[in-house]
Amino acid sequence: MPRVTFLPANVTVEFDPESLPYREHGKRASLLDVALNFGIHLEHACGGSCACTTCHVIVKQGESNLSEMEDDEADRLEMAPGLTLHSRLGCQSIVHGDVVVEIPSWNRNYVSEGGGSINLGDAIPVKKPGGQND
Repeated sequence: MPRVTFLPANVTVEFDPESLPYREHGKRASLLDVALNFGIHLEHACGGSCACTTCHVIVKQGESNLSEMEDDEADRLEMAPGLTLHSRLGCQSIVHGDVVVEIPSWNRNYVSEGGGSINLGDAIPVKKPGGQND
């Protein structure tokens, strides 16, 4: 059974792709589908339809255990902040074996339809003259 580790939380989940309930966000048995099934927050503003980049993850290990990237995903990823050679969209990446992915700090816990808190990740607030911030 495949295992997915989500960093930085360091949470590993194991699942049977045949019996994993489909949450209808992203492709069946995708990183997003797995995350939703196990209560792991992975933003997905477009509902997993490959129309945004909010489910952007960075694959740390097991890249060959994910489905091949299709043209739609590659085109969409070009607009993702923090793009790396190992970036994937969680909604499009079907898990076929053990994988370790990182949810970038700027992509964790943003306000979403279901609620949550804002996290600016590594962003530094801009200071106004006189030391006042927004």
